[in-house]
Amino acid sequence: MKKLLLLVGLFCAALPMVKAQQSVAAANQFINLLDNSQKAETLFPFDIEERYNYHFVPIVRKGITFNEMNVEQRKAAIALIRSCLSEQTFQKTQQIMALDQVLKVLENRKPEDHYRDTGNYHICIFGTPAANTIWGWKFEGHHIAFNFSVDKQKLVSGTPGFLGSNPAVVLEGPQKGKQVLKDETEMGFALLHSLTNTQSQKAIVDTGAPKDIISFDSRSALLKDVKVGIGYAELTPVQQQLMLQLINLYIHRFTKLFADDMLKDIQKAGLNKLSFAWAGHTQSGIGNPHYYRILGPTLVIEYDNTQNNANHVHSVVRDLKNDFGGDELLEHYKSAHTN
Repeated sequence: MKKLLLLVGLFCAALPMVKAQQSVAAANQFINLLDNSQKAETLFPFDIEERYNYHFVPIVRKGITFNEMNVEQRKAAIALIRSCLSEQTFQKTQQIMALDQVLKVLENRKPEDHYRDTGNYHICIFGTPAANTIWGWKFEGHHIAFNFSVDKQKLVSGTPGFLGSNPAVVLEGPQKGKQVLKDETEMGFALLHSLTNTQSQKAIVDTGAPKDIISFDSRSALLKDVKVGIGYAELTPVQQQLMLQLINLYIHRFTKLFADDMLKDIQKAGLNKLSFAWAGHTQSGIGNPHYYRILGPTLVIEYDNTQNNANHVHSVVRDLKNDFGGDELLEHYKSAHTN
């Protein structure tokens, strides 16, 4: 518990310092605070396969963890995280990390058991952060996964962008009532419940929800052979606004400038090519498994609440053009390092 309070305190204390920082400066400040053994654990080439090693469950990962950092290193790591995420998303990551302590209690795990661990969140840096380089970094652990790619100080990718919550709603203890991904849940149901019976028949593609998000930990976010549900053009103007608000929620997991670029890509590809699909129960509540997704030419958004008696949320936004930085950026990096 002492470690949890220390981490939470550091997250909150770092706020004034971070707002003015850019990712390159934040990354280098973090790197410069690492000793040689920590650098060996944290730093990798940009074109290494490890950059695509994406998951959101408690597994063995590469990269330095918060448990291995001293106070100054943690502050610098938090500055780096804050440089790429919106403040709302940053706060959600803090709350998700804290939920591991809730799970540890719920599962009656011993203090020396680190399967649930608020400090077991990893950072890897790929390439050399500089004003004129291609580089990237990853922030990942239980129910958090973000993979960022940067070209000449411009953030070009932040996806996969995964957030999960177990419990979805804390049912007992000091944090009773806590619901980290409440907006993702309520806004999805708001769109569903705005539909007429005829529209619902098209939007609801299955009476049973899938066991998890369909894209899962795949390197490719392209979903094949799935029912698309109801199209944007088939919605009323009010319903279209609800759909756009839901998309905005996921896209604004990132900084505003980057989110604006993603939204421009979505609009350029055509709003009428977006679709909304639902599966499972149509009423919220524990014991009612449900799932939704939004598909478009440039993005996939998925949400499910099926595990642990439907009290365990997974949610993700994927960029079909720029996931993990995209093939074009990787080829640019390779050509620059072979000439």
